[in-house]
Amino acid sequence: MKTRALLLAFGLAACAKSDKPAASGAGKSLTIAVVPKGTTHEFWRSIHAGAVQAAQELSATGDSVHIIWKGPLREDDREQQIQVIEGFLSQGVQGIVLAPLDRRALVRPVEDAKRAGVPTVIIDSGLETDDVVSYVATDNYKGGTLAADRIGGLLGGTGKVLVLRLQEGSASTEERERGFLERLKSQYPGITVVSSDQYAGPTRETAKRASENLLNRFGGDLQGVFTSNESATIGMLLALQDMNRAGKVHFVGFDASQILVDAMRAHQLDGIAVQNPMRMGYLGVKMMASHLRGLPVEKKVDTGVTLVTPENLDQPAMKDLLSPPIARYLPGG
Repeated sequence: MKTRALLLAFGLAACAKSDKPAASGAGKSLTIAVVPKGTTHEFWRSIHAGAVQAAQELSATGDSVHIIWKGPLREDDREQQIQVIEGFLSQGVQGIVLAPLDRRALVRPVEDAKRAGVPTVIIDSGLETDDVVSYVATDNYKGGTLAADRIGGLLGGTGKVLVLRLQEGSASTEERERGFLERLKSQYPGITVVSSDQYAGPTRETAKRASENLLNRFGGDLQGVFTSNESATIGMLLALQDMNRAGKVHFVGFDASQILVDAMRAHQLDGIAVQNPMRMGYLGVKMMASHLRGLPVEKKVDTGVTLVTPENLDQPAMKDLLSPPIARYLPGG
C-alpha cells in the first residue's frame, strides 16, 4: 500500500539504521506511544494510568518521557490498531508499547516499525515475532488454571460447565481458555464441558447476547461458567441477572471492575482472576525507556495473576488490584 510505504520510508530516513537503540543521552526527551487493544474498558484505563505513572517517575529524575495514548475504540478493530501504529511512524515517536489485538495481524506493522528504527515493547497479549524488545504480561495460562481450580472445587469435581471465549486471535485470552480447559481435563475428569467454541465479541453488549444464547441452550442443565476477560464476564453476569440465574450457577471470570466486585459481594460471582494492569503499563514504558537509553532489559516479564473470591476480596493485598489508583494519574479517573 502506497501510504504504508511512505510511512516506512519516512521512518527509515528519520531513525537509526541499525537494530540497536539510538544512543539517547539521559535528559533528552523521549516520546513513547502506548497503544491498547481498546479504550473503553476499565482494564485499559489502568494500563494508561500505569504508563503515565512511569513517565512521571522518569521525568522527575531528569529522564524526560512523554506518553502518547491512542488505540482503537473496540477490541476487534485490527485495521484501526494497525493504522494507529503506522501513524506513529510519521509522528517522531522513539518507541511503541503495544497490546496487540491479534497475535498474527499485528506482526507486519511491528516488524515495519522496527525496520524504521522504532522498537516495540509488547504488553498484555503475545505476538508471533521475535522483533520486539520485551514482552510484559500476565501468565495467562496460569490464570486459566486458577479459574479451573475454583470451579472444580465449588462443583466437587463433577458437573457441567461452559466456556465463553473472547475472540479469535487474541493470544492472552486464548491462553486463559486453554489453561482452564486443560486443567479441568487433567484434574477434574468428572466435569463435562458442554460448550467451548462460542465467542463473546468485543463489548459487554455482544457478550450479553452470546451469553443469552448459551444459557438458553444449556442453562437448565448447567452448573458452572468461565469467561476470559472483563467484557465477557460482565456480559455473562448481565445475562444471568436478567434470566434470574445469577448466583444459581457457579461463575468465575477474568479481570476486575466495580460491577464484578459488587457481584461477588452479592454472591452472584464466585471469583475473578485478576491481573495487574497498572504494573503492566508501568513496566512497558519503563522497559522501553531503558532500551532507548541503551540499557539492557528483560526479554519477558510476568506481572502476576491472583484469584479474588468473595472470601478474600477485603484483604489488604487485594485493594490495589481491585481498585487501582487511576485517579492519581488520569484526569477524571
